[in-house]
This record gives sequence, structure tokens and C-alpha cells, in this order.
Amino acid sequence: MEKTRIVLVSYHNSLPFLYGLQHSKYITEHCDIVTEYPSKGAQMLIDGECDIALVPVGIIPKLKISYIVSKFCIGAEGCVRSVLLVSQVPMEMISRIYLDYQSATSVRLVKILARHHWNINPEFIDSKPGYEKEIKGGTAGVIIGDRCFEYTDFKYKYDLAEEWINFTGYPFVFAAWLSLKPVNAELKKELNDALEYGISNIDSVIQEYKHKFAFNPNFDAREYYTKNISYYLNEGKSHGMSAFVKYMNMEDRANADPALRQLYAQN
Repeated sequence: MEKTRIVLVSYHNSLPFLYGLQHSKYITEHCDIVTEYPSKGAQMLIDGECDIALVPVGIIPKLKISYIVSKFCIGAEGCVRSVLLVSQVPMEMISRIYLDYQSATSVRLVKILARHHWNINPEFIDSKPGYEKEIKGGTAGVIIGDRCFEYTDFKYKYDLAEEWINFTGYPFVFAAWLSLKPVNAELKKELNDALEYGISNIDSVIQEYKHKFAFNPNFDAREYYTKNISYYLNEGKSHGMSAFVKYMNMEDRANADPALRQLYAQN
């Protein structure tokens, strides 16, 4: 029998999920587990290279149909600390922004915040590995994931989850568990049981993966998992995700219609 392929992001924030999946007898017997950076995992789902994936919600407008298969997510109800806009100058002096190649959601989010919340109109630049060294002067950059705890020399750091909350009043969902077709009830239950086991055993997660944290003295795993990341896809996060999708669709319509884009830019 062919195994179900599950993909999740390869960052510290998903380690509780990974721990739960790897300690589930059902999941390990019936599924293959793969870790990738967010945009790669999203593309695997789109291309049919996996069955279930923890993917950036920024890809939702690209999907003709999708199913949320879990009550868990990667979300934030305050500062998330691992999705940042960083620069050496204050917001009003930023003229260019490098976009992190590893994430679809943070790219969409920073563009929405720039237009609707910060009221700035920078040039957005697609990045390649090593772009962090180009963040200087009026050039800022979006950095996500574990690298946020490595690059600490920037004078200004804008937490994108906190900025979204200040803008909308809603929590933010960075990634959700999606499939492109319905998942059978047994697999869905076992998946959710495994994920809940992981986030309910944070001390064990930290002990299991302590070798991943050892190189970075700026990373406090317990604080990150209990105060920065919020794992339950509750009503508030669902509203926040709906609002984000609405803004993404608005941006897409404006970009597709030159007249609408001009009108949109004036508001």
C-alpha cells in the first residue's frame, strides 16, 4: 500500500509537529514525512508531490480548491520573532526591500503592510541565498525562520506578526495544514492526535532537538514555543486568515488590471 506523503517546514517552529508525527505509530507506519523550507513545501503540494502539507497560507489564492485538514497551524497572537523586516534605517527611509525566497506568506504580508499600514512604496526585490549581506542603507529585507536568531546586527526590526495585529486587530496564521483532496477520517484523526501530542510535550520536544538549538545562544526554545508561536487554529486566527486572503485577492485583482491598479495606488 502506498504511503501518504506529509511535508512540513524545516524550521524550529514546526519541531513540535515533527516530534508528534515521529512518535505516532500510525503515522510512521502509514506515512512518509518530509521537511522542506516553506515555499518548497508549498510547490510540492501544488505539483502533487505530496498529499498533505504544512504550507504558507500565502499560496491559498493559487489553489483552485484546498482542504484544511487540521485544527493546528503556525500562528501568532503577538510578536512571533521569526518573521521580520530588518533594516539599518527607520521605516520611512526604506526605499528597497529584499523578499525572502523561502516564504510565500511573508512576501505577500510585507507588501500588504507596506501599502495599507506603513504607507510606503518601496521597490521589492526577489532574493537569492546570501541576500542578507545586501541589507544596508535604504535597503531592507524580510528574513524568516531560524535565521532571525542568527542575524542580530540590524538596528531596526519590525515583527510582521505584531505589525499585522496592529493593522487588523486579528492574529496571524503563517502556515496551515492543507490537502488538495479530502482526507479520510482515520488519517485526519491520527494526524491531529499526533500534532496535539507534539505541542502538548514541549519539554520533550526541546530535549529531543536540543542539538538544533545549541549553536544559537539567542534562541530560547521554551519562550519561543510557549509565548511566540500559537499552534491552535481558533476562531480569531480563522478570521485573521480570511482577512489575509481577502487582502491578497485585492492585490491580485489590482495587479491584473492596470486601471484598477492606478486607482488602487491612489487609495
